[in-house]
Amino acid sequence: MSHSARRRILLTTASVTGLTLAVPAWAGLLRTPPQALGPFYPQQLPLDDDNDLVSVAGQSGIARGEICNLHGRIVDETGQPLAAARVEIWQCNAFGRYHHPGDRGERPLDPNFQCYGRFVTGSDGGYRFRTIKPVAYPGRAPHVHFAITVAGQPPLITQMYVAGAAENAGDGLLQSVRDPLARAALIVPFEQPAGGGNLLARFDIVLATPGRAEPGSR
Repeated sequence: MSHSARRRILLTTASVTGLTLAVPAWAGLLRTPPQALGPFYPQQLPLDDDNDLVSVAGQSGIARGEICNLHGRIVDETGQPLAAARVEIWQCNAFGRYHHPGDRGERPLDPNFQCYGRFVTGSDGGYRFRTIKPVAYPGRAPHVHFAITVAGQPPLITQMYVAGAAENAGDGLLQSVRDPLARAALIVPFEQPAGGGNLLARFDIVLATPGRAEPGSR
């Protein structure tokens, strides 16, 4: 069995079971594929840039849209958690507009939506945000932008998509990920907890293992 095939089996097993695997030295989880930064990364970060995007300092209201608890873990290819990783997210509001001067569409702004947030992982590699379920806008499927920065590595820029969204099939950026397993790793279900409450979504992100030699290299 090839190294690539073993990696894919491990990835599939991990995604199905939700377990952190103790993997042998030859194995590795499939890296989360990179995606474009996009034109709407904030030109100036908001004063309120915490991990709660649906409540803005100085505003009394709550963001429009379906509120979601978005969480996951940042790990390397061996499944080891990456502490002190900076996780940034940004997305359009529930009307399909970014809080960015380059978005000149007629869709309204939402003063109660932060549009950007960041979080630094702890020893377990975990991150969490309170945000809204992303929505589509002309030409794009619903998505959330991610940037993950770990000391000693270039940032990973990627995007997370919504399972079952009709727009996924026609989204050129998502479909540009040719490997079906890698593409599937970017698509996440948003689920209603059995006891009610906010939606839940989990997006685990796999980065390159620092200093790891590629298979077959010397």
